Amino acid sequence: MSEEKKPKRQRKPPTKKVPMPEQDPMVRIKNFDEVALGYTPEQAIEEAKKCLQCRNPRCITGCPVEVPIKDFIHLIVEGDFMAAAAKIKETNSLPAICGRVCPQETQCEAKCVYGIRNEPIAIGRLERFVADYAREHGEELPEILPKNGKRVAVVGSGPAGLTCAGDLAKLGYEVTIFEAFHKPGGVLVYGIPEFRLPKEIVAKEVEYLKKLGVEIKCNYVIGKIRTVDQLLDEDGYDAVFLGTGAGAPNFMRIPGMNLVNVYSANEFLTRVNLMKAYKFPEYDTPVRVGNRVVVIGGGNVAMDAARTAKRLGAEEVYIVYRRSRKEMPARLEEVHHAEEEGIKFQLLTNPVEILGNDKGAVVGMTCVRMELGEPDESGRRRPIPIPNSEFVIDADTVIVAIGNSPNPIVTQTTPGLELTKWGTIVVDEETGRTSRPRIFAGGDIVTGAATVISAMGAGKRAARSIHEFLSKKE
Repeated sequence: MSEEKKPKRQRKPPTKKVPMPEQDPMVRIKNFDEVALGYTPEQAIEEAKKCLQCRNPRCITGCPVEVPIKDFIHLIVEGDFMAAAAKIKETNSLPAICGRVCPQETQCEAKCVYGIRNEPIAIGRLERFVADYAREHGEELPEILPKNGKRVAVVGSGPAGLTCAGDLAKLGYEVTIFEAFHKPGGVLVYGIPEFRLPKEIVAKEVEYLKKLGVEIKCNYVIGKIRTVDQLLDEDGYDAVFLGTGAGAPNFMRIPGMNLVNVYSANEFLTRVNLMKAYKFPEYDTPVRVGNRVVVIGGGNVAMDAARTAKRLGAEEVYIVYRRSRKEMPARLEEVHHAEEEGIKFQLLTNPVEILGNDKGAVVGMTCVRMELGEPDESGRRRPIPIPNSEFVIDADTVIVAIGNSPNPIVTQTTPGLELTKWGTIVVDEETGRTSRPRIFAGGDIVTGAATVISAMGAGKRAARSIHEFLSKKE
């Protein structure tokens, strides 16, 4: 008699992340308050308990700043949120920022073993939770090594510069950041909208670095007030880190780009974010968007510009992107939020001319339909115009969000610095060393416009390299 077959054990259905509480879309399009509201302690613990505590956690290999993810999540399960925040800050000086804007879905969460059958652990949401909790409950400073007598100048206070400065300060260096704008933070304050990254959060993270001993000089344009060589040869700095970003906007070479109410996304977002145009007339920086706004581009900056225009009162906002949704470089979360807020997507569409009236003001944009051909050097399928497919979108304002290039002011005043044909600085990727001794670089000035976390990773690698270099000089 054959043995009875044992019934197959039923596998549990895949789990999803604990949902992030959010403002209702129809409410948030009328304000600039943060969209995501953050986990409660109960939600954070519930999410953290799913972590498998892998013996060899892969998630850490996906983190450019090497956060000990497994350890901080274990501390959340224990309910020790302050210790969890301290654990993150061992390697990441800006966790409240990373928890909000880092693309975890393509980095740490993409490597999560739990995510093979389920949605991965919400690492970014947990990082944000403990960072906010610690800030609100008076976190202590980490151990700082005694001053070693060495001085480092950091040019630019964006994510690369802030990270490099924080890491060097903890190692005992006297660090000075030189920032061209009137507020520190770089792209974190001028580029990312309040509803995604409240500026109070950035200010608190900067304040934390000051407590570590970092000095910040604003309204200080290196390349004009002082050159890099003067910092090294006359002002007594032992090394310089260049983290000046990519702040010069790119435009399309089509007719009509010089019409009134054609903005670069860079200018548009800077006016709104850094200069508080959304609080006009309390702040004297008006931005007129009209009723119909077209944003050219498909990245996070395009989503930011479109969602900002909606909040400024535009009735219709279009994203015009020449490829399909699959190729869009924006985070899925940002695309989802934009759709929830009523942003309309014109995909496989490319502008060919911006139309104006006799006063030079924008009235519309002529576009052509596209189809996808063979992949280009980026790996994405190349868009090809469809003959006789032109059509016009009515518009009062056009915002161009097709990327940025480095401002040449520092590189042009630093002889001997090797550059690429795009004006970015050539470095050793592992160390951030440039062609000039004692000069290091990282972030968008090296890579072109990229993510906040990749810039932070470059700042961390450069800090490590500067420390090794100056330690050997003793």
